[in-house]
Order: sequence, then structure tokens, then C-alpha cells
Amino acid sequence: MNYLDTLLFGVYPYLAGAVFLLGSLARFDRDQFTWKAHSSQILSNKNMRLASNLFHVGILLLFLGHFVGLLTPPEIFHALGVSAGAKQLLAIVAGSVAGAMCFVGLTLLVQRRLTDPRVRANSTRMDIFILLLLYAQLILGLLTIPVSLMHLDGHNMLNLMGWARNIVTFDPAEAVESVSHVGLLFKLHLFLGLTVFLVFPFSRLVHIWSAPVTYPARPYQVVRQR
Repeated sequence: MNYLDTLLFGVYPYLAGAVFLLGSLARFDRDQFTWKAHSSQILSNKNMRLASNLFHVGILLLFLGHFVGLLTPPEIFHALGVSAGAKQLLAIVAGSVAGAMCFVGLTLLVQRRLTDPRVRANSTRMDIFILLLLYAQLILGLLTIPVSLMHLDGHNMLNLMGWARNIVTFDPAEAVESVSHVGLLFKLHLFLGLTVFLVFPFSRLVHIWSAPVTYPARPYQVVRQR
């Protein structure tokens, strides 16, 4: 355990989490007019539906996979007869499929954001930054796949699971001890993931909080002609 590991993986997660929650609350309270996805589809519709669908489906699957995979105690998998190696292989296969979908969609979105004159002119610095940050994070995640395939014993996976569980149970010392045993590539992936949470309240990503889950239950809107 060294000072840098303690700072990045013992202190930084709580800083990022606090900014993520309090920043989102403050923005919703003070700047509700900016609380939206800022869709640019009206500016350029070329490949937008394909890119957006691939990106959103892929990233949601990746998020759910990481959430369940990192926070589910290993004892539950063992009780179900799933070994650490089998869980890691399952994560690699599922992550590869979802990651490939997200990569294609995000590549199209990045290309569109940077090269389409109308979209670029209506993009803020944060729009471009958060898109490139997600792109870098996704690429790092995909790069961990061949590394994981060379070590199917589940060692890195169990250490990352230990880090996540100790962070949410407020045991940063044990969390840092767990993450200190994983490779640099995994640490970079973890650091960028935390950074996404840190900048979340200042980006268009806040629209995630307003996912239209109640939309199917809304009453019909009555529209009458004069």
C-alpha cells in the first residue's frame, strides 16, 4: 500500500461520490433549465438512431454488469456453483458483447460530434470532454479483456470486488489493500470510472436521473382542434 493508491482508491472514491450526489442535487435545485439531454438530433440525423441505440444499450448493460459483478459477494456465486474463473469468463463474454455495441455506437457519436459542423458549433467543451472521457474509459475496459483472458483464475476480479465492497462499507484501508494487487491497466480503468462520477453533475449525463420509467403509465394527452 502506498500514498498514491491511498489517495486515488481510498480517498478519491468518496470525493467523487460526494460530488456526484451533492452536485446533482444542487444542479437540480438551481439550474433545472439545463437538466436535459441537450439532444442534437434535429441538427444532424445521419446514423443518429443507430449510434444512439447501440451506445445506450451497450453502456446500460456494462453498468449493470459492473454493478452486479462488483457488489455481489463471492459467497453467493459459490453457493450457486459458479467458481471465480467461471464468473470471470462470463464477465469477459458479456462484457465483450456489450462493449462492442457501445464502442461502435460511441465511435459514431464521437465522429459526429467532432466532424459535423452544425453539431460541433452547438457543442460545449463539457459535451466534448465527457464524450471523450467515456470513450477513453470504454477503450481501457476493452483492453482489460485480453489481459483477463491470460489469467482466468479470477485473481484480479476478486481484488476489484473486494475494493468495491470495502468502499461501500466504508473500509478504505481494506479497499486500498485489495486494489494494490491489481495491474496498472485495471487501476487506470477504475480511476477514469470514478472521474466520470466526479464530472457527472456538470455534464449532460444528469438526464440519467430523469429516465422516463413512468412514461408507459402516464395518461393520454388530449389534443383538440379549434
